[in-house]
Amino acid sequence: MRNAIARGVLAVVGRDTPKLPDSAAMLSALPVPVLLLNAENRFRFANHAAEQFLGLSLVQLLQLTLSDLLPPDNPIFQLIAQVRENEVTISDHDLSLESPRLHKQGIAVQGSPLPEEPGAVVLVLQDSSAARNLDRQLTFRSAARSVTGMAAILAHEVKNPLSGIRGAAQLLESSVSEADRELTVLIRDEADRIRALVDRMEIFGEKPIERGPVNIHRVLEHVRRLAQSGFAAKIRIHEIYDPSLPPVHGNRDQLVQVALNLVKNAAESISGATMSSGEITLLTGFQHGVRLAVPGSDQRLHLPLLVAVRDNGPGIPEDIRDNLFDPFISTKPSGSGLGLALVAKIVSDHGGLIEVDSRPGRTEFRLHLPVVHDDGESI
Repeated sequence: MRNAIARGVLAVVGRDTPKLPDSAAMLSALPVPVLLLNAENRFRFANHAAEQFLGLSLVQLLQLTLSDLLPPDNPIFQLIAQVRENEVTISDHDLSLESPRLHKQGIAVQGSPLPEEPGAVVLVLQDSSAARNLDRQLTFRSAARSVTGMAAILAHEVKNPLSGIRGAAQLLESSVSEADRELTVLIRDEADRIRALVDRMEIFGEKPIERGPVNIHRVLEHVRRLAQSGFAAKIRIHEIYDPSLPPVHGNRDQLVQVALNLVKNAAESISGATMSSGEITLLTGFQHGVRLAVPGSDQRLHLPLLVAVRDNGPGIPEDIRDNLFDPFISTKPSGSGLGLALVAKIVSDHGGLIEVDSRPGRTEFRLHLPVVHDDGESI
């Protein structure tokens, strides 16, 4: 495969326009980013996946060097130097490509020499973050199931005694002195609070969901109206939608719950930072040909429909980012830590994937969801 890529790249060496021969057209059809750098690290070729990955067209890249996109201390430069020095293929994993123009993490990079052009290096890039997020989501689901088991135990072992305690407190309230009545009210209120906590945990139950065709734009429009009539009344909400999207194979009410939770979190993040220019952006799109491998199996998920909720708040603290969807993890002092855990569970129940990308000034939650096939099933 590497030799085929090198031969294809060789076909476009020396060409300064995006017009490609057949071999390069084959490279452009590959779903992984492929780049060719000359001896001065100037871009000589980039396929379509590389253009999307870097956010620049081939015409733009031909005017740049790699140093225009990344700082000189980035590990990718050391990898390229080793490829040139040893004239062998070298791979590295979990690299970060961070600069004002690029924000990519968890990138696998493979560099190969191009013998026909001294100093030229072919780079193949692969973003493994989605696979890691899918693996992590399976862990989230296991954690949610443990909460489910806990909720079932609490419902059985706690709710019945609580009802008795609350009833006894009500009976005592009518027959005790005014000073003691305050204590009975306290007992009743605390019993109600514990029962409410148990009720919140019961939402993690493994009940089957009814799914059908859902217009995701109607879901997002409903959530936008709710938000702007209440908790996000002073925040600008932008919509960037792909109008040609097919229906989601899902449950409308649960998708509303997911979107509402994400928009509410975004609004609270902005409000908590007392930002006067806070903005939330709702985006949708279609990802052609995107299939994700399930870790530990041969199964591949086809999740072409993308829904994103983006805000320009202060970002998620790095120390909790990897565990953000675990139960009882919260960035809010008074938060229960169950909201995002529930979001992850609902998305997983839909056969989808959720991931988050956060840094100061930009946090984006992305949902990858199945769409409805002609026979009514998800694809």
